[in-house]
Amino acid sequence: MHTLYHGPRSPIGLARSHRLNKIGRAAALVSAIFSIAATQAYAQDAAGAASPTESQRPSQWIVTIGGSVEYSPKYEGSKHYTVSGLPSFDFRRLGEPPEQDVPDDNFDLPLFNYKGIEIGPVVGFRNGRSRFDDGRLEGLDRIDWSLDAGVFVQYWPIEDRLRLRVEARQALWNGGGLVADLGADWFQPVMEGVVVSAGPRMTLGNSTFMKQNFGVSATEAANSSFPQFDAGAGVESVGFTVAATYTINPQWSVQLYNRYDRLVSDAADSPITSDVGSRNQNTIGFTINRSFQIGF
Repeated sequence: MHTLYHGPRSPIGLARSHRLNKIGRAAALVSAIFSIAATQAYAQDAAGAASPTESQRPSQWIVTIGGSVEYSPKYEGSKHYTVSGLPSFDFRRLGEPPEQDVPDDNFDLPLFNYKGIEIGPVVGFRNGRSRFDDGRLEGLDRIDWSLDAGVFVQYWPIEDRLRLRVEARQALWNGGGLVADLGADWFQPVMEGVVVSAGPRMTLGNSTFMKQNFGVSATEAANSSFPQFDAGAGVESVGFTVAATYTINPQWSVQLYNRYDRLVSDAADSPITSDVGSRNQNTIGFTINRSFQIGF
């Protein structure tokens, strides 16, 4: 499992107010899980001192709930930044080691795992854009936020050290098109409880994705200060992500991370980027996680 982060690089302040009250939902989820844990503990006490048989023992899980704060661009290509927060969630069976992952993974569910290859569905979030993010966007069509979903594939050529990952996700509404994220990460323990990861990134988009985020139609050109611009499919950005994770104890961990992306090709040449935005896109974030055991 992996944390829900962005997809692609959603600003955190969000304009993440559009995140459907995710933080509120996370709080409700935390409350529900703790209630389940308390109920389970009470049931175990009531059962008396006799040890249950294997068939009677509940399935035990390690649940991790976290929260992040980020400082990131307001929209694709923006030079203005905002602060926002978002939750994360992960779970694994008791006894399974925690999997190495990075903060810009979207939420996934591995359904196939064989010799270091994992495949399964993945869900991400796409941020929107409007003139309220920058008054100079007046006249451009509003882009509504959206969830996207697709498939991820990752491979560990070197177990717990080197990971290769690809995500391909289609917008579920708003006509946002298809986007693919490619990355490689090296995980290096540097001292007890501290692991540093780093690796390159590349994001590609189909013509629908590129036109929506970086194109300027004839109608938009007539209603705004931007010239008409036709953005085609291809590479949107190349970049690099680095993160440091400190496991304080089995219950608590913290993570500091930074992702830098450089818009290229039509994403960089678009007047939305070159006239009022920036080719340089950077996200800085901090996450704190709490893990606990529950049984069902």
